[in-house]
Amino acid sequence: MTVRVRFAPSPTGMFHVGGARSALQNWIYAKQHEGVFVLRIEDTDAARNKPEWTEGILTALEWIGIARGSYEGPHFQSANAGEHRAAAERLYAGGRAYYCDCTRDQVQARTGSQYQGYDGFCRDRGLGPGEGRALRFRTPDEGETVVVDLIRGEPTFENKLIEDFVIARGDGSPVFLLANVVDDLTMGITHVIRAEEHLPNTPKQQLLWEALGANPPIWAHVPVVVNEKRQKLSKRRDKVALEAYRDEGYLPDAMRNYLMLLGWAPSGDREIVPWSVIESEFRLEEVNLSPAFFDEKKLRAFNGEYIRALPVEQFIEECRPWLTGTATIPPPPWQPEEFDEAAFNAVAELAQTRIAVLSEIVPNVDFLFLADPLIDEGAWAKAMKPGAAELLDAAVVAFEALPQWDAESLKAALEQVGTERGLKLGKAQAPVRVAVTGRTVGLPLFESMEVLGRERTLTRLRAARLRLP
Repeated sequence: MTVRVRFAPSPTGMFHVGGARSALQNWIYAKQHEGVFVLRIEDTDAARNKPEWTEGILTALEWIGIARGSYEGPHFQSANAGEHRAAAERLYAGGRAYYCDCTRDQVQARTGSQYQGYDGFCRDRGLGPGEGRALRFRTPDEGETVVVDLIRGEPTFENKLIEDFVIARGDGSPVFLLANVVDDLTMGITHVIRAEEHLPNTPKQQLLWEALGANPPIWAHVPVVVNEKRQKLSKRRDKVALEAYRDEGYLPDAMRNYLMLLGWAPSGDREIVPWSVIESEFRLEEVNLSPAFFDEKKLRAFNGEYIRALPVEQFIEECRPWLTGTATIPPPPWQPEEFDEAAFNAVAELAQTRIAVLSEIVPNVDFLFLADPLIDEGAWAKAMKPGAAELLDAAVVAFEALPQWDAESLKAALEQVGTERGLKLGKAQAPVRVAVTGRTVGLPLFESMEVLGRERTLTRLRAARLRLP
């Protein structure tokens, strides 16, 4: 048997990080078994689908390493509508489904509860198709449905507790449950790897597979991804869009490494590992049953490690979208002609050790490319305390006298200025840093001043002095 897995997102919004994890798990499983990864776009929600969302799915998959042309598809669910309807007709003709004209209010009136499922009222009424009549699957009254799951063992469901569920609406259009099964059957899917939120639907889908005369796939329901409050990640509440992380400056290698740790871990006491190790060691059977916490702080730390591991030349290239702006990344605060490639290259290695996401490169280097630094007023108030004016005056004099403008000479000069005032270097450099860079934190001060140059540095120190009484 050739293993065939599928990833079946809906093009109705940004690409969810939970979906990205499912895609990677399917991708690895297919590669491990020399199988096929099928991409199916479930686009039957015409009111919400947009072509740009489909393109977003393809782009997001490519970003995490699932390149176009390396998988089968994309197939579109809407193209299989004829098969969906034919399957519904087969189930009806074979007595496995029946038409029902009950409204929700009627069912509730009979059962006396808004929470109880459908009561089977129309099972033996012999209704044919007609306006407003939904097609319901006739679930068995006895026995059990056993779901063979690579992660969860064999969850068992009593058939009598599964209501006769709708498989086609009153207008004849099949619902998700049936369309999903027919698509998987038509495409020869052998393994369905997806989030555990779909587990309650699985016995219904398995009954449909069997009613359509086919063996169901092997299931694998991975743990749901939750936030710090252990709530399922929500688009409305949480930061879940993969594109948002990409545009903030997370590296794809860091992201996919982290996503694969949501419910699983490689051997040994390690988490940051080469992708080849993950591809080799990942086992669905070893995935944890507990909900997986998406810890953005941990992801950020991961990303920082990946950034620091880059060759500096690659780091420079990775930073480029934030230095210029793109269709989805806003432009930096300087004009394109103000950017100095040599100056950036000179400080890149210093910046590389100090940022956790690539977008942080901008506030770290903007002082080099702006006529005047962007002053953080909170930083200014903190640094420009009594005595700052006199210190800036002395620093200007000391720096003007330097025969050589380099980091070591600048540091020695400011140390002397501080010593004369009973200040350690950390205290002495605070007002100088804010005057030169606009902030209290950033790249090493003296290396920054060396790259900025004598004239621009002194101009900024004098301008800052004029702001003080």
